[in-house]
Amino acid sequence: PRLILADEPTGNLHSSQAREVMELFSRLNQAGTTIVQVTHSAANAAYGSRVIQLFDGWVTSDTAVPQASEVHS
Repeated sequence: PRLILADEPTGNLHSSQAREVMELFSRLNQAGTTIVQVTHSAANAAYGSRVIQLFDGWVTSDTAVPQASEVHS
């Protein structure tokens, strides 16, 4: 797919299964799929190339994640 919208995709998973999901998202992204993930997990957010934080419906920060592809290799 070109786009995946994921709302807390690892919320109820065992940590090893959650890691598998995030690694799959990473591979899909490297192949050209855009992943938009809503999460409260800093570990999951670190898989991304960009983190946008919201508070009360307003964007409070928009940060590029340096070397996202190397963080989990």
